[in-house]
Amino acid sequence: MNVESVLNAKGSSVVTARPNMPVAEIAKLLADAGIGAVVISADNARVQGILSERDIVRAIAEQGDGALALAASDLMTRDVVTCGPADHVADLMGIMTEKRIRHLPVVCEGTLSGIISIGDVVRCRVQEIESEAEALRNYVTQG
Repeated sequence: MNVESVLNAKGSSVVTARPNMPVAEIAKLLADAGIGAVVISADNARVQGILSERDIVRAIAEQGDGALALAASDLMTRDVVTCGPADHVADLMGIMTEKRIRHLPVVCEGTLSGIISIGDVVRCRVQEIESEAEALRNYVTQG
């Protein structure tokens, strides 16, 4: 299954935040939306960074509650790993595991078009495995 199929099933909306947004506001945004990361983008189209709950927790552990007053651009990961609509979910699982990341913005022709989480990847792989098992059961019982 490819990324485009996953986005067709789950939707392509992406929560973004501006680079100058205070980290405290981003923490609230993450909590309210029930998500683990936000894409940082000044224009809601070009990916400038990504900021996760983990990034915020680490900053607070290192800098105290003053980290909450920092701008998103102060904490965000700037070298963002992205994927495209044609990428296969099985490949994303390897990338996410190797790089220890849980979110991949989907970029198509330079424009943000969705986001894939580790939960999406696992859900997709489980569905693929269940479909394969069902096909094998049918083959065995009909053959």
